[in-house]
Amino acid sequence: MSLPSNLPINPDRLWASLAAMAEIGATAKGGSCRLALSDEDKAGRDLFVSWCEQAGCTVTVDRVGNVFARRPGSDPSLPPVVMGSHLDTQPTGGRFDGVFGVLAGLEVIRSLNDRGLATRHPVEVAVWTNEEGSRFSPPMMGSGVVTGVFALDEILDKIAQDGARLGDELVRTGYAGDAPIEHPMHAYLEAHIEQGPVLEVEEKEIGVVTGAQGQRWYEVTVTGVEAHAGPTPMRLRRDALVASARMVQAVQTLGLETPGDACTTVGILDVHPHSRNVIPGRVFFTVDLRHPDAATLAGMDRRFRDAVAAIAGEAGVTAEVADFWEFPPTPFDATLVNRVRDAAAGFGFSHRDIVSGAGHDAVYVAGKVPTAMVFIPCEDGISHNEVENISPADGARGAAVLFEALVATAGTV
Repeated sequence: MSLPSNLPINPDRLWASLAAMAEIGATAKGGSCRLALSDEDKAGRDLFVSWCEQAGCTVTVDRVGNVFARRPGSDPSLPPVVMGSHLDTQPTGGRFDGVFGVLAGLEVIRSLNDRGLATRHPVEVAVWTNEEGSRFSPPMMGSGVVTGVFALDEILDKIAQDGARLGDELVRTGYAGDAPIEHPMHAYLEAHIEQGPVLEVEEKEIGVVTGAQGQRWYEVTVTGVEAHAGPTPMRLRRDALVASARMVQAVQTLGLETPGDACTTVGILDVHPHSRNVIPGRVFFTVDLRHPDAATLAGMDRRFRDAVAAIAGEAGVTAEVADFWEFPPTPFDATLVNRVRDAAAGFGFSHRDIVSGAGHDAVYVAGKVPTAMVFIPCEDGISHNEVENISPADGARGAAVLFEALVATAGTV
């Protein structure tokens, strides 16, 4: 479908900005690799800051490295309406996850400038530090510190998979800012690719995000007995890997048998001692449980723990389940959600309500200020993958909806 002629944003400028950012950390298969606070992440942040300054924004950086680019409002006493997302990626990430929300926000500011439109509230674009949780874990660190989910000192001391300390990397990259962590906001809007197939399959152009499903992450350590692969009879083995394989299957079954869009994933599995002729004595693996209903998610937690304990007992091994990270199902603000819905309808874009299956900075921010999200389709529903893709038209639609929701929230003079 062609774009309407009354879009308030510049589609070509938005697409050119996305393409320029994608050149930083570009991968062989057309994706992006800008791990949090890496040299590539620094280059991406630097480019964003330069664009914001060219657009007349004042840029500040807080103590956990969050970047805020502010366009002033007519009433400087009012808190800002903030748009944003993240520029860091997965190791083999795509060109649009996170970055679309940041550059759509910048396009809104550029378009406000084009129109000479003054808003009552200041308007900001935020780049949140380490949303992905790939190099440093857990994810959503920058927004988590600002909203009080994480303590600043705790996050500054986090160690990356490559051994680097987060606080030291902030200094090294020049993003150890001095702005206070407390950042007043009037409201928050985040545009994002869906990262799933629903909008594309149902031929909807905009997803009106009503909230995010809850998540619980675990680390499981299964301990058996290492033994020689030849002389040890099968009936006498205490094989940690075999027991873990049954647990992984139980996690899969839990997701398939739980109604209401449950998702369950084992993403990491490490086997010790990792030798061809030694029965594995220890296995570490991660578990990710997700559901939009809090009571159902709590039930999944119980069933998961019971299954692990039962399998461990039957296999003669021990299993320790450690809680790693979680957040509850999070509804978004009804007024802001309606503004997103009204904006989509006003342009004549096909749309549907949708619950986010992924975690976003918006989830933490929603605990503090009114929040909503705008989803656009991504090709084949693929994300966290180098082949992740969107159409220029879908990007323009999402930015246009963001513009209208922002103006309705920030007010005009």
